[in-house]
Amino acid sequence: MTIAGSSGSPPTPGRLEGKRTAMIVCWFLGLGSLVSWNSMLTIEDYYYALFPHYHPSRVLTLVYQPFAVGTIATLAYNEAKIDTRKRNLAGYTLFFVSTLALLLLDLSTSGKGGLGNYIGICVLVAAFGVADAHVQGGMVGDLSLMCPEFIQSFLAGLAASGALTSGLRLMTKAAFDKSNNGLRKGVILFLAISTFFEFLCILLYAFVFPKLPIVKHYRAKAASEGSKTVSADLAAAGIETEANETVDDAKYPERLSTKQLLFQNIDYALDLYLIYVLTLSIFPGFLYENTGTHKLGSWYAVVLVAMYNVWDLISRYIPLIESLKIESRKGLMLAILSRFLLIPCFYFTAKYGDQGWMIFLTSFLGLTNGYLTVCVLTAAPKGYKGPEQNALGNLLVVFLLGGIFSGVALDWLWLIGNGKF
Repeated sequence: MTIAGSSGSPPTPGRLEGKRTAMIVCWFLGLGSLVSWNSMLTIEDYYYALFPHYHPSRVLTLVYQPFAVGTIATLAYNEAKIDTRKRNLAGYTLFFVSTLALLLLDLSTSGKGGLGNYIGICVLVAAFGVADAHVQGGMVGDLSLMCPEFIQSFLAGLAASGALTSGLRLMTKAAFDKSNNGLRKGVILFLAISTFFEFLCILLYAFVFPKLPIVKHYRAKAASEGSKTVSADLAAAGIETEANETVDDAKYPERLSTKQLLFQNIDYALDLYLIYVLTLSIFPGFLYENTGTHKLGSWYAVVLVAMYNVWDLISRYIPLIESLKIESRKGLMLAILSRFLLIPCFYFTAKYGDQGWMIFLTSFLGLTNGYLTVCVLTAAPKGYKGPEQNALGNLLVVFLLGGIFSGVALDWLWLIGNGKF
């Protein structure tokens, strides 16, 4: 693949422009990657009112993850053949359609419970999982071949989706708490806002992001190194490419295989897996069902989720300070393994502690989750060519989602012996 000469040729490194705009767009794209799913997590109090015997926080998460993991594994295996632009647009469009359908389902059923409605919600949650695999793997792979600030901004947007949804949930709960059917009114407003953000992401990715000079430069560079996944994005930016598989491919040095990339970065892959195994074994199921009754009453679980999301967001900006960023591979693994001490801490706090200690622990869980995720995903792609960085980004997201799936399954162990089975 070569870049054809045209008036839309990519900018030279000396005149890269649009970095700040690209970072803002990446932040919004990260927001859109999880705002629908975080909406589901944040309105769990509503679903517990509708389906009190179906363990919504655990079941819906367990439905979501197999579809996310299965889809990302398939996409990562075929990463070199998949057009990144079509993949990401398909993901954001599916997020938009599914969130809108969730809103329409509630409106059409007048907020009634029942097994049929619960199954409908589960189907839409499965669609969220498929969309998540398209977007997270596609975006992390795409941004891995650009500058680290784009990855950091995207990951901050992911966390911001949690903080934003928690903030909106607290406001809607407060605004409608005393009104008739107030819980449902707040949820409807909440889902409408989430649907708007998903539509905004479609527009940003389709019409704004590919036309930024700095983005065109990195994608053209990746194409010059043999990447075929960026051609549609380059075309959308007005840069033509020519493919000649029998001749052009011979010009590029052979890229490392997915297997070789995995062996070279197995510690980073395990890092992400272990981060999310721990986090999802506690959040959100444990926070909703195992923390008991406290002075905050029905606000307690909502506040815990909000504190996790806020500190997860704040922590993703800490690595921007170089002196506070962990770059040692052994240091990262040690920090991640030490987080498992949180399991007994949560157990004994839920059993003997008060709500202040639980809020502190939940905040620390979010703080370490976001910080360590950014450290791993910004360090791993360094030193590789564009096509390899894209492949590695997809591979790491496979382990990240695999960790989430395992954590969600392990989360059910908290129910053993407490009479909730």
